[in-house]
Amino acid sequence: MTDDAVLGRARRVWAALAGAPVTFASSGLDVAVSAASLLCPPGWVGVVALGGAAVATAPDEGAAELVRWALAGLPVPAMTDPVAVSGRLPVDAVLGPATLAFCDAARFRPAGAGSGGVVAVGAGDAGVRGLLGRVPAADAGEAGLDEITSPAYVFRTADGVVAAAGYRVWEGAVAHVSVLTAPAERGRGLARLVAGAAVAAALDAGLLPQWRARPEPSRRVARALGFVELGSQLSVRLNR
Repeated sequence: MTDDAVLGRARRVWAALAGAPVTFASSGLDVAVSAASLLCPPGWVGVVALGGAAVATAPDEGAAELVRWALAGLPVPAMTDPVAVSGRLPVDAVLGPATLAFCDAARFRPAGAGSGGVVAVGAGDAGVRGLLGRVPAADAGEAGLDEITSPAYVFRTADGVVAAAGYRVWEGAVAHVSVLTAPAERGRGLARLVAGAAVAAALDAGLLPQWRARPEPSRRVARALGFVELGSQLSVRLNR
């Protein structure tokens, strides 16, 4: 699959998540009013930049017009930069930015020789729930492992499940990957091991794996698996 094909698939999914007609043009920003947008929390403004173009949703026409005016002429990479956006909009709160990375079969680099030691279990497996209960709440929230629709791909030790990954299908096309490792087990390559199994399953299902991350360690795991960062996402709540 070519870079253009990957980018096109990613853009189609994110445009659908906007909940209103938006287009990733050749450059610049397209803003739509969408109370049902999945680009951001309800009532917020969400901006997604992919491959040199960006789309945004706002909760009402007043906010949309403000975003159009304030961000006009801003370079696309800066549209998901909290400092740049806060310099132009009355921002009350920020989520992100998070990078958006994608992987196809040609780029995929699984960990080691296959996924030895990794087994597939149901997403609601007791071991997975135990892992979620043992990690800090912020880590669990960042991972999103409780939202997967695929099986969970887990690595166990005598202490139980210490690493798990899976994905949630978006718009029937994208596999949004989630991965979580117990804090005491990090640095051993387990995140890459279990995530690699999830990515392999997503590719076998004809899906485009997506990795959304803010922390650099998570981004490093994605790059090690062959993911390429093609864009970013930012959500802001306006103070009006």
